[in-house]
Amino acid sequence: MSNVNFLEKLLDVVAVEWKPLGLLGELVRGNGLQKKDFTETGVPAIHYGQIYTYYGLSTKKTKSFVSPELAKQLKKVNTGDVVITNTSENLEDVGKALVYFGEQQAVTGGHATIFKPGNYILGKYFVYFTQAKNFPQKKENMQKAQKLLMCQLRTSQKIKIPIPCPANPEKSLEIQAEIVRILDAMTAHTAELTARNKQYNYYRDKFLSFEDEEVEWKATEDVFEIFAGGDVPKDEFSESQTDYYNIPILSNEIDGKALYGWTNKAKIENPILTVSARGTIGWTSYRTQPFFPIVRLIVLTPKININLKYAYYFMKTIEKDYKVAESGIPQLTKPMIKDIKIPIPYSDNKDKSLKEQARIVAILDKFDALTTSLTEGLPREIELRQKQYAHYRDLLLSFPKPETV
Repeated sequence: MSNVNFLEKLLDVVAVEWKPLGLLGELVRGNGLQKKDFTETGVPAIHYGQIYTYYGLSTKKTKSFVSPELAKQLKKVNTGDVVITNTSENLEDVGKALVYFGEQQAVTGGHATIFKPGNYILGKYFVYFTQAKNFPQKKENMQKAQKLLMCQLRTSQKIKIPIPCPANPEKSLEIQAEIVRILDAMTAHTAELTARNKQYNYYRDKFLSFEDEEVEWKATEDVFEIFAGGDVPKDEFSESQTDYYNIPILSNEIDGKALYGWTNKAKIENPILTVSARGTIGWTSYRTQPFFPIVRLIVLTPKININLKYAYYFMKTIEKDYKVAESGIPQLTKPMIKDIKIPIPYSDNKDKSLKEQARIVAILDKFDALTTSLTEGLPREIELRQKQYAHYRDLLLSFPKPETV
């Protein structure tokens, strides 16, 4: 059965009852457990803070452990149980949930509640529901203690969860399992795309590290002329492309968003690199067509014989390394770029250097193509998959809610 057919059948035919979480299983408040209690080995332990920063929606293994002696004093987490955060400095993270599938019993501590599902609900189904847009965003009875937001146990018990086919627990669990299966598949696909992106970045950076090779690191100002874009040519400007105004005006934005308008005379005629000075600071683009750069876009024009695509690939490896002042409006300036070192292989032999640069570019181009183009395809695919996942997650869990609820 396709996802769409299943979805239509689920939403159109299956009866749904919204039940308080407290009636669907047991809620147990955690106790104790501080980071100083962690050990290298021992009993698996889930710290509430790690649910924000380390875990996804489920896990078979824990990041941390505690001694068997301490574990005896802490609340127990069995396979299939859900650990829910009670405390955060922001509302979004309060109620963040993790289902535990480990074979060995785990423990958790304070600022966490354990939900032990009964016979009417799957833990993973509940966790996915907490991610959906129709999960109560306005947590009732929130109490503010200094900077912390806290969700009380009595509040969690009242949260209502949609249970499909409530009169038939076996059928209900089958439907919940199918919802989980669909969302798991979408989550896995998005994770695979993200992993491919990270893999590409790793190999690109490795190729351009030159740890054991003959290379000279030259300052950017010795390799490129560096200048910032100018003001918009107001006297020769059009918001849309025409036969007369056919030269793009580019800003510091990314990809298609960089197009500001059109003019009739290019300021840049030859292939160059651009670096965003505001917004996504450091974002580097490889440009081969004539254009007119405007403020907050830094232009790098080669002043030595260098493979521009090679320089582009290297500049992509340092996009997040720029040291920008946090006070005021963050901005990248020419002085911040000019001293950055660019590796030039075999700099004393021009032909050999260009040949090596071309070899590296050829390899990275192929890798880039295999990952559906780092600069356009892959991040866009990830974004689309994430949106698709969120859409189906919300649709799968958008059961009609009674007006009295």
